[in-house]
Amino acid sequence: MHYVHGVPMGRICEQLGIGAGSLVGIFHRLAGFFKKVPERLIIEYRASWVRHADETGRRKDGENGYAWLFATDKISIFLFGRTRAASVAREILGEDPLPGYLVVDRYSGYNRALCIIQYCYAHLLRDVKGLEKDFPEDGEVKTFVAVMAPLLSLAIKLRKQPISDEEFSAQAKQAKSEIIAAVKLHALHLGIRHIQDIFREKEHRMYHWAVDRRVPADNNPAERDLRPTVVTRKMSFGSQSDTGAETRGILMTVLYTLRKRGFDATAHLKTVLDKLAEDIRQDPFPLLFPAAPLTAKETTRASVHAQTPAPAACLRADTHRQAQPPSRSMPLLPVCAVPDVMAPAAQSP
Repeated sequence: MHYVHGVPMGRICEQLGIGAGSLVGIFHRLAGFFKKVPERLIIEYRASWVRHADETGRRKDGENGYAWLFATDKISIFLFGRTRAASVAREILGEDPLPGYLVVDRYSGYNRALCIIQYCYAHLLRDVKGLEKDFPEDGEVKTFVAVMAPLLSLAIKLRKQPISDEEFSAQAKQAKSEIIAAVKLHALHLGIRHIQDIFREKEHRMYHWAVDRRVPADNNPAERDLRPTVVTRKMSFGSQSDTGAETRGILMTVLYTLRKRGFDATAHLKTVLDKLAEDIRQDPFPLLFPAAPLTAKETTRASVHAQTPAPAACLRADTHRQAQPPSRSMPLLPVCAVPDVMAPAAQSP
């Protein structure tokens, strides 16, 4: 209720008839059972062909902090900390080249990722539409938005259309060529030039969606995962300690990943805890995420995945600017250990 649906802890305490300190202690102990689970999910995340990342503000102990999300269609890894530094992304993505793609916004913290980057078109579409809102009477702006906005929208939606891969490739190639033509046109308006410069200067991060249908042109899956966190920060003072933030990260990682894999998170978690009660020495990971046989479609995808190398030229374009090697001293994920000191009911671990 608290970590998935955002129900305030004070209300949960009223419904269950227990004290706030007891509830916080339960959360910390529960996170202690699963403290190694995020590390295993990080390994799966790094091996995925398409991965997403995003971050948003969230306070901790009265200070500004950040909530980070690293996601695929089967994984959600949450990390809550005090910084938006690139070291957080490096902690999750690792220091070795990765297969496939990373879909992100244009935040520079992902620049050192050792994989191919696809920029989110949804952010760029908002920027394009914002030009028309800011300059509603400018004819040049209206013309640019009328051309560019439908193309970006098409790029976002095209991969999910009920068309063959051949038709997708043809339409994607056409849309890409029209976008390139639009950003190469000479413009007088500085706002238009700004958008054009983004596409021209970051061309190596703009068009992977048109080459590989598995790669989305937007980062909406990550934004959807972060939405509840964005909503709850408006009615919460955030976590009150490092331990509270760690507990939140561990439990949200477990619960959101369970939901993505088709489980009823509440019922399945109860089943896992019942099994752990029989033998606490068991590894909780296979209990939480039992291996399921691949469907024929998934088997085909896995085969194609294994036989499709990442475009080396694009990877070099994203990595040749990295003058200094990343730090090798970063811990993988914090460990929940000591119970938090309880704050008012609106505040949460």
